[in-house]
Amino acid sequence: MQRALTSIRDRMDRLGVLLSGLCAVHCILGVVLVGVLGLGGQVLLAPEIHRIGLGMAVVIGFISLGFGVRRHGRIEPLVLGASGLSLMTAGLFVGHGLPEAVLTIGGVALVAAAHIRNLHKSA
Repeated sequence: MQRALTSIRDRMDRLGVLLSGLCAVHCILGVVLVGVLGLGGQVLLAPEIHRIGLGMAVVIGFISLGFGVRRHGRIEPLVLGASGLSLMTAGLFVGHGLPEAVLTIGGVALVAAAHIRNLHKSA
């Protein structure tokens, strides 16, 4: 049973890394396609996408990073992930453009790093 729970938590961390990467790609494509080419602004910059992504990041982060603290007793990945989520949240309030992209990409990089550290701590 313990092995199955560890496997699920590890999958959640991997999912967190994958979603962080997808978010970074979305931000970069959004800036390039909208800013440079003037394409896709209605879809790529929709606030709902950012809110849903942040919601998913909070849920996955809480489950995998929070339970990681219980599993290996190290709070560092949780603090790193919370810092990233804070930057992502700040990105929701600065409006579209480069500041939003910088905050969001910085945030997802920290969240991804937290999930990776969590995976290494559990190994």
